[in-house]
Amino acid sequence: MPEALIQTMVGPLCLQETDGQITRLSWSRQQDAGPEAPTALLKEAIAQLKAYFEGRLTSFDLPLAPKGGELNQAVFLAMLDIPFGETRTYGEIARQIGSAAQPVGQACGANPIPVIIPCHRILSAQGLGGYSGSGGLDTKIALLKLEGGYPFLL
Repeated sequence: MPEALIQTMVGPLCLQETDGQITRLSWSRQQDAGPEAPTALLKEAIAQLKAYFEGRLTSFDLPLAPKGGELNQAVFLAMLDIPFGETRTYGEIARQIGSAAQPVGQACGANPIPVIIPCHRILSAQGLGGYSGSGGLDTKIALLKLEGGYPFLL
């Protein structure tokens, strides 16, 4: 599976592609990854991530194929609908998709393509909630500050 690395303000990110779609973004390389050259899609994804972290991109335009069941897919789609600089609560997403807040939180934690599928834009009713990416809440806060999406953090 082709992959490519990019250095960002939240650490090194590794993108993976399968059959012409982005399937994973993680903070570490796969152990069995080979030294193959990035594909055109991975180069485009890196360019878009670079523009995002530089504040020049507010919406990604990449073919995505996150793994997950029906509920996770509904949560991923709902997250993709949250505009740059805005947030929603687990409860708001739950009402939108006809679920409960806890399964929404679990789906956020299972998001295989964080940053691009913006799980950092989902908050608890009482505050930040959690973040499963490397760096935990520090990373979530950095992404929210980048987007201006959580004013009392600025």
